[in-house]
Amino acid sequence: MNPLLLSHYTATSAIGHGLEKNLASLRGRTTGLTLCDFDTVDLDTFVGAVAGVEDEQIRHDLRDYQCRNNQLAQLGLRQDGFTSAVQATVERLGHDRVGVFLGTSTSGILQAELAYRHRDPASGKLPADFIYETTQNCSSVSDFVRRYFSITGPAMVVSTACSSSAKVFGSAYRMIESGMIDAAIVGGVDSLCLTTLYGFNSLGLVSAQPCKPFDIDRSGISIGEAAAFILLERAPVDPGSDDIMLLGFGESSDAYHMSSPHPEGFGASKAMEVALATAGLAASDIDYINLHGTATPSNDTAEGAATSRIFGDSVPCSSTKGVTGHTLGAAGGLEAVIGALAIRHDFIPGGAAGTRLDPSINIDYLIDNRTQPVSRIASNSFGFGGTNCSLILGQPG
Repeated sequence: MNPLLLSHYTATSAIGHGLEKNLASLRGRTTGLTLCDFDTVDLDTFVGAVAGVEDEQIRHDLRDYQCRNNQLAQLGLRQDGFTSAVQATVERLGHDRVGVFLGTSTSGILQAELAYRHRDPASGKLPADFIYETTQNCSSVSDFVRRYFSITGPAMVVSTACSSSAKVFGSAYRMIESGMIDAAIVGGVDSLCLTTLYGFNSLGLVSAQPCKPFDIDRSGISIGEAAAFILLERAPVDPGSDDIMLLGFGESSDAYHMSSPHPEGFGASKAMEVALATAGLAASDIDYINLHGTATPSNDTAEGAATSRIFGDSVPCSSTKGVTGHTLGAAGGLEAVIGALAIRHDFIPGGAAGTRLDPSINIDYLIDNRTQPVSRIASNSFGFGGTNCSLILGQPG
């Protein structure tokens, strides 16, 4: 495939607002997971909440979009000069030549949860100030971002559970390759709500301790929230040696089960194989793998089997969900940004939460941080129903 340039990127998560704070937390092995005290939730679990979301006021002309998910999106857009970078690109290329492709799983459903508490006691009617289209609607966040920048190019949301904001890279690539647009904002936003916390708990997937991916004592996920944005553009004819590119991506659907992965990770393997093939790379060309690594027994075992099948046990890998939490529909975008930071700083984050790697998983899983040259990384995102995606990012040459 023709590589695409990650010209600008940013991330806001439980471990910090913006790249500098996220990198510092990863280097310092600082967790963002805290005992859950979100809204009215009464669960014995930990969450990765982003500080300051409630205080973020949506821009006046977009106030109909006021909900936690869009508040988190706007907070993320304001970091690392991302808004200015997009505005300059829109002016340079044209408002109709930039697209928006974002992933989310629950969008602004918290706004509906809050509205249901204020139904009319006689009729059951929801309050008049609840606007489904601009809040809970799955497309709300892409429409919000499109209007935030006055973009008139294509805008869409991918909602394939936890692979959502990885799969948007493929959507954007196809649009750019077709000639419909020249650049795209990709990434994802997912925010805490009662539906995901109680829903995952009902499936027996939520841990009562901070999650420990790939650890022998792992017991489930810690739900987090995040906003991650990347500006993708056509690669320059003569890229700089420090430029970071989308080199490849692979998607698959194993459709094994509604909520469980194939136990041998066959769909995950296929996504990684296709990503390497589109990048024109061998498994040995990859310096680091950011694993999906949710910390549930079955998911980590399946991903471990898939990773071992493709990469063996010689490529360093880790899951960063032990400090950020599992940010669901935002995970692919957040972890792509973490991968870009690994390349930029020649730094591999260890799986800080774990202490004892599951010996049945035959991969080179790092518990501690490592400093080494990093030129190309793979980033895995696997969702319910077997919607799998693997990304390859790297430097040119």
